[in-house]
Amino acid sequence: MSAPAPIAAPRTGTALGIGAAGIALTAVGVFVSGLEKAATSWLIALTFWIGIGIGMLLLVMIHHIFDAGWSTVIRRQYEHALAAFKWLALLFVPLLLLAWLQPGLIWGWMNLATPLHDGHGTVGTDVLYLKKSGFLNRDMFTGCTAAFFGIWIGLSYFFRRNSFSQDGDGDVKWTLSNRKFAAAGLPLTALSLTFAIIFWVKSLEYHWFSTMYGVWFFAGCMRAALSTGVIIMVWLWNRGDYRGILNNNHLHCIGQLMLSFTVFWAYVTFSQYFLIWNANVPEETFWYNLREMNNSDGQPNQWKWVGLTLLFGHFFLPFLLLLWYPLKLSKKWIPRVGAWIIFIFFLDLCYNIMPAFKDHHGDPEPFLQPGLLWTLAATAGIGGVCVWAYLRSFATTKLIPIRDPRIVESLTHHEANAP
Repeated sequence: MSAPAPIAAPRTGTALGIGAAGIALTAVGVFVSGLEKAATSWLIALTFWIGIGIGMLLLVMIHHIFDAGWSTVIRRQYEHALAAFKWLALLFVPLLLLAWLQPGLIWGWMNLATPLHDGHGTVGTDVLYLKKSGFLNRDMFTGCTAAFFGIWIGLSYFFRRNSFSQDGDGDVKWTLSNRKFAAAGLPLTALSLTFAIIFWVKSLEYHWFSTMYGVWFFAGCMRAALSTGVIIMVWLWNRGDYRGILNNNHLHCIGQLMLSFTVFWAYVTFSQYFLIWNANVPEETFWYNLREMNNSDGQPNQWKWVGLTLLFGHFFLPFLLLLWYPLKLSKKWIPRVGAWIIFIFFLDLCYNIMPAFKDHHGDPEPFLQPGLLWTLAATAGIGGVCVWAYLRSFATTKLIPIRDPRIVESLTHHEANAP
């Protein structure tokens, strides 16, 4: 069976140019706003794009572990996106260098002399840190970060190699190999994404306790990956590449998954909030208190309104829209809903990271501040590199896995009629 080749290989120069410009502008932020704000922006942007990549890796593995048929024609685009992981690892190196050259600048616990925000002692005298120091130390942070990227890059390599090789010889051994890698890779990825978000984000406020944090990040990764995927699919359909391949029922299935993970995110996030509110333990409630009111005067701060935006924008709006059957089939509206979900995922990461950096009163830095410019620049810069990596991979192989054993089933997936 043959499949139409891409009408024209997309240009990579524009994406790389945007990436370079965004990275350069973030570097300017070091001199304008200081190293801490620029590094914080870099951390937000990296976590955002890594999260999307992890979600796509999980979707590839879920496809293989369930031997799914319908998703075969869309799987290749996720495989192309996995090419960005090695570049994301390289872009994470500046944060590792800062951890060693200026310990405590981002993660305060890396410098035992860092004063606590309540003014009572330092990290080195803090009993809550001392109890966690076997995990929260610079060597463990560096080694685990290297291991995380090793897992993600390694799994991506094998899935891509097997899938692309099957285009050439059609051997079913590649499908069986991917199924085995998925069986081993799912628990590895689940553990690595959990420890990664704890090390990189949750440990910014290491006094805080939450057993739901890894699951919260997983839900966000899956939603952002599905949303990015549907934008790519519709873009390829508009270019002409996916016409005759991508049908309404493919979009409906993707929309169902987007709706499912919207509900899942709400369940996880509400459970975390409810358990902390119900227990009313200061070591847990302070995290939410700082995101509602200032520590110094008790007045509502900007993060209260960001939190309300997350409540309605992360759940109610996409939930109500994705319940509507015609919207899931609309090539005009489903990518717009996807773009909104991606934006809210980014806002959620800002909500989790930025308030960890406080002023001399112990109040969180506001959301709307000049430093937000560097966050947007870093997100655009790293995003440009990721898009460039995707487009480079896109031009190297077939549009779809033309010799996958389930390709016919996917191409003839029952098509629903759009109203």
